[in-house]
Amino acid sequence: MITKEYTITSAHGLHARPATALIRLVKNFTSVISIKKDDKVVRLNSMLNLLSLAIKGGDSISILIEGDDETHAALAVNEFFEEQLQKL
Repeated sequence: MITKEYTITSAHGLHARPATALIRLVKNFTSVISIKKDDKVVRLNSMLNLLSLAIKGGDSISILIEGDDETHAALAVNEFFEEQLQKL
C-alpha cells in the first residue's frame, strides 16, 4: 500500500472540476484508490464519494493506493496533485 499526503492550497478546496478530473484519472488503474480526510475514508470511484468529504482550502488529505499497479497509480496521482494544487 502506498500512502501520500497533500494539503489543499486553494481557497475553493477540491471543487467539482478537479474532482471530476481526479475520478477520471483513477479509473485508468486497477488498484483500489481511496482518499482520507480526518477519520473518513472513501473510494475514489464516484464523484459523490469524493464530494461527501467537503474538502476545503487548507485541509490535509491522504491518498491510499493498493493493488497491482499501485506504483504507476501513485505517480499519476502525485503528478495530478502537483499540477492541480497550483490551479485548484
